[in-house]
Amino acid sequence: MTDNAVEKRPLSVLGLGAMGTALARTWLAAGHPVTVWNRTTARTEPLAAEGATVAASAAEAVAANDLVVLCLLDDASVGEVLADADLTGKDFVNLTTGSPGDARGRASWAAERGARLLDGGIMAVPPMIGVPDSGGYVFYSGPRALFEEHRDTLAVPTGATYVGEDHGFAALHDVALLSAMTGMFAGIHHAFALIRKEDIAPKEFAALLADWLVAMAPMVRTTGDRLESGDYTTGVVSNLAMMVSGNTTMLRTADEQGVSPELLTPYMALMARHLEEGHGEEDGTGVIALLTR
Repeated sequence: MTDNAVEKRPLSVLGLGAMGTALARTWLAAGHPVTVWNRTTARTEPLAAEGATVAASAAEAVAANDLVVLCLLDDASVGEVLADADLTGKDFVNLTTGSPGDARGRASWAAERGARLLDGGIMAVPPMIGVPDSGGYVFYSGPRALFEEHRDTLAVPTGATYVGEDHGFAALHDVALLSAMTGMFAGIHHAFALIRKEDIAPKEFAALLADWLVAMAPMVRTTGDRLESGDYTTGVVSNLAMMVSGNTTMLRTADEQGVSPELLTPYMALMARHLEEGHGEEDGTGVIALLTR
């Protein structure tokens, strides 16, 4: 097979929500023959106008090509949509949002039906798909040989990052990054709540906050280094004892400003607990151990 043939591999896309449509459209624009299917057939019409083949059923879409991309509502939808399809010999790329357990279970389910599966976690929003240098990418996990076989095709819509043979790793990386984002959003929202009633322009404060978060970002790498080395004390500038003491001021300020501290107190409680266990000279890395069961 020539490089050009690999680049233009035909594929089927099942599920044409905003993300599925963006993916299918990008493959079409790159010259890939694309067969599409969606429960609501009206969503296939714009892609048909751009050259996609519309399948009458999910089973027909699966039968059309050896490479099948799934971008459905949830893991249960995958089983429902593929219930009547012959999966034998097919390669599935499951971009449906789910948990690591969902991914591992679905991989076994596919193998029992004679298919191979890569799981994916999309770290992008639809407007980033098909846009060079947008910063978007997809985590992929499952058999490395399967990923390498389809790497060129998978890299057409956005970046393709392989994270391991364990089918659950793509979802795990996805959710871990989203969890960090959620915690960051919580801190951002608390910060804006503190200044909301004052004569402080939110846009001006936003510039300060953004720069502050960028300055704090290297802590992520420091935490990774400490977890690998097991050394939580060397080079610590602001130790846990100092941080817990500072939490008192943050809570008092929230009270003065009439702001609920509920976005912060769970983390602060863990910090206080770790301090009580005698880890005052460490940084905050040890709190991670309190979260794992």
